[in-house]
Amino acid sequence: MVDHFSSIIGQSPALEAMIRSARMVAATDVTVLIKGETGTGKEVLASAIQKDSTRANKPFVTLNCAALPEGLVESEIFGHKKGAFTGAISDKQGLFQAADGGTLFLDEINSLPLSIQSKLLRFLESGECLPVGGTKPYHVNVRVIAATNSDLNKNIEAGEFRRDLYFRLNVVPLELPALHERSEDIEILAKHFFNHFSELHSLQSPTFSKHALKALRSYKWPGNIRELRNLCERLSILLAGRVIEPENLPHEFTQHKEIVTATSDFKLPETGLQLDALEANMIHQALTRTNGNRSKSARLLGISRDTLLYRIQKHGLATH
Repeated sequence: MVDHFSSIIGQSPALEAMIRSARMVAATDVTVLIKGETGTGKEVLASAIQKDSTRANKPFVTLNCAALPEGLVESEIFGHKKGAFTGAISDKQGLFQAADGGTLFLDEINSLPLSIQSKLLRFLESGECLPVGGTKPYHVNVRVIAATNSDLNKNIEAGEFRRDLYFRLNVVPLELPALHERSEDIEILAKHFFNHFSELHSLQSPTFSKHALKALRSYKWPGNIRELRNLCERLSILLAGRVIEPENLPHEFTQHKEIVTATSDFKLPETGLQLDALEANMIHQALTRTNGNRSKSARLLGISRDTLLYRIQKHGLATH
C-alpha cells in the first residue's frame, strides 16, 4: 500500500505528531488550515492529504493567493461571465469549477482580499459560488485546504481577515514545524536531497562532516526546507563526491561561530569543578528557559534532542 505521506521527510516528534493528525484528517472531508513558515512544505502536505483521501482520483487545483493582482483573484477563483469587465470576451470557468469533485488548495490565504473572503465564506457554508458579473450562483463539490505563513489572529486584529472565515477554515489546523524546531531531521533531509540531486545530475553524492552538520543544526534556517534543498543542490554540483566541511558552507552558516566556540574562554577554577553537576545545571537552565521544550533546549545546548533525553535520564532531571 502506497504511503502518500512518505514525501514528508523527517522523524522528529513534532513532525510525526502532525503527520498522524493529517492521516486522520485525510480520511474525512473536513476543511483544513495548514500553518507554517515559508518553505516548510505546506503544498507538499496538502497534496499528501488529497492523495490519501477519497478524492484522490479527482482534480487537485492550487492557487497562491498572493501571486495574482487583487482585480484578478475573484475571476480566477469563481470565474466570470462574458462582459463582466473590460476584456471579458467570453464566459470563464473558475478554479472551483475546475476542482469540482476534488480539492482546491488556497496557499497564502492571508493575502485573499476581504471582498473575496466573504464569497469564500459563502461557499464554505452553502456550497454556492457566484461568478463575476453573474446573477445565478452555481454549486460545486470541492474540499478546501487553505494554508498561511502568517498569524491570522494578527490579521484579524488588523482588520485584514474575517474572523468568521477563520473559524470556518480552522476546523482542523495542522502546523508544520519550522526546520530550526526539528534540527534532528536536517541530516535525514540532506541525505534525501543529496541522493535526489546526485541521480538527477549524474554526480557522486557529497556528505557532511560532523562539524558541518553541527553548523547546520545551529543555523536558524529562515527559508526552512526550501533553503536546505537549494543548498544541497548547489553543493551536489560544486562539491560532488566530497566531504563538506564548515569552510565549504556559505558565510551565513558560520558567521555565528563565536557563539559555538565562546566556551573556549571559560577558565577552569583552581579548585576544580563537578562536571556532572555543571552539566545537570545547564540542562536544567535550558529546560527552564524553554518551558520544558526539549527540542529548543537541545538547540540552546548545541546537542541533539536524543542526546538531551539521554542526559536528562542520566541526571534524573524532572521533565514535566
